[in-house]
Amino acid sequence: MNTELQSDQDDWMIDDDASDQPLLADARPWRVLIVDDEADVHAVTRLVLSGVVFKNRSVELLSAYSGNEGFEVLAKVPDIALVLLDVVMETDDAGLQLVRRIRDELNNHLVRIVLRTGQPGQAPEERVIVDYDINDYKAKTELTKQKIFTTVISSLRAYEGLVTIERSRIGLSNILNSTSNLYELRSLQEFASGVLNQVNALLDLGAQGAMCVLHDPRQYGEQGPTVLAATGQYSDLVEQKFLPADHPYFDLVSQVLKEKKNLHLFAVSALFIHADLGGNMVIILKPNCPLAELQCSLLSVFCDRIGAAFENLQMFGQLQCAQEATVVSLADLAESRDSDTGGHIQRVAKLTDAIARRLHADGKYADEFTPRFLSCVGLASMLHDIGKVSTPDAVLLKPGKHTPEERRIMEQHVQVGEAVLRRAARSVAGVSHLTFGAEIAGGHHEHFDGQGYPRQSKGVEIPLSARIVAVVDVFDALLHRRPYKEPWPLSEVSDYLKARKSTQFDPEVVDALLSFVESEKPDWLVGSGH
Repeated sequence: MNTELQSDQDDWMIDDDASDQPLLADARPWRVLIVDDEADVHAVTRLVLSGVVFKNRSVELLSAYSGNEGFEVLAKVPDIALVLLDVVMETDDAGLQLVRRIRDELNNHLVRIVLRTGQPGQAPEERVIVDYDINDYKAKTELTKQKIFTTVISSLRAYEGLVTIERSRIGLSNILNSTSNLYELRSLQEFASGVLNQVNALLDLGAQGAMCVLHDPRQYGEQGPTVLAATGQYSDLVEQKFLPADHPYFDLVSQVLKEKKNLHLFAVSALFIHADLGGNMVIILKPNCPLAELQCSLLSVFCDRIGAAFENLQMFGQLQCAQEATVVSLADLAESRDSDTGGHIQRVAKLTDAIARRLHADGKYADEFTPRFLSCVGLASMLHDIGKVSTPDAVLLKPGKHTPEERRIMEQHVQVGEAVLRRAARSVAGVSHLTFGAEIAGGHHEHFDGQGYPRQSKGVEIPLSARIVAVVDVFDALLHRRPYKEPWPLSEVSDYLKARKSTQFDPEVVDALLSFVESEKPDWLVGSGH
């Protein structure tokens, strides 16, 4: 190396990209690793790069004196931007072997590698540039002070660009992954909590606290922004529900809502999320240091995706409510034919949901318990007797025993209900309450041993939804007064179900129901038969 060095205080030692302002206290330095077995090379390089500043960040020099030692440093120390690497050290090709280990074993393709050799004949430049993933090749004899400086700054600039690209790729990938998870959330509070978790994880902000507020005048009138979720120092605001007017960030939230754009201040960032169907949301973040331009850009993209997810959530909620209202209305229509059933379908719905979740928790029929099944089966059970709207009053409301012909007419309600619900289900994409309603209407009078109707299906050939409702329907009917009978005591109802395990009823469902009733003793099950 040429040691005829100019003064280390020359003006060109300060890069043009550096500002005149002092270094930020929390700005991490650029890390440069010197790997060379000559102590003089380390000393001279440190002297040349002493006081160098690039992009308002100083340069931190690390030293290693062999290829193996250099590998250990790279494996332990993150974000090394540049390696100034000698070729001949403990072996004639130690530096070249280290290049391969950096790229292959450490899978580090961001760090810039500049080979410096005092023996060019040992590693000809043309062959090395082609065969090894290095970024520059220098003979030590040509490295003047200015050339060292130029090589280092150009390498740091290249490293910065690659890091920016990689962070953008990771950030965008995180955005896609995180917002796809948000589509799975159902309640607005869960959605807001998910948003805060994803924003904090997205860019590793290390936020001291964050909150998500919703402003929807159509729903909350003039009460102001509603705190949907909060973390850290803002957690207590969730209990207050509304952001108080004297809160330090109330004016900031108001400004963001008015201007409809993100605001990034020194100590706080406010993100605006627009959704036509559900008002506007604002996320308040307190990062440990001001956000970089890339972070702000990624957050803007993320906010756009959140807005789309938010609108989809609101639209899903509206469709869900409309579907549930339709199911309840149809069930009410069927129950209106028989005023003596009281709250039968409401109790059937609650108990069906409870038994399904008990079976799922116990690991029974694991392949059949999808999230959609668990969310739909309770409400869908209300449609089990929808077909009775076609049954004549003379048969439906007749007290006492039916004749064989009347029984045949009564049994037709199963196929009528199933057919009506299947036609309706075909108009709804995917699996819906109507899908399970059709299964239940058509199968809840089948018997586990194949002796039921209308198809004499047997065992697991009967849909699980129908097997659950078959037990629940009989349980509730026996426990409460009906036109044809007085209520039974709970003990007799339990004995009746136990006696018909594996014949009329699925034994797993009977066990789950009796276990639930015994352990939970829900008040809404209590009838006049107790």
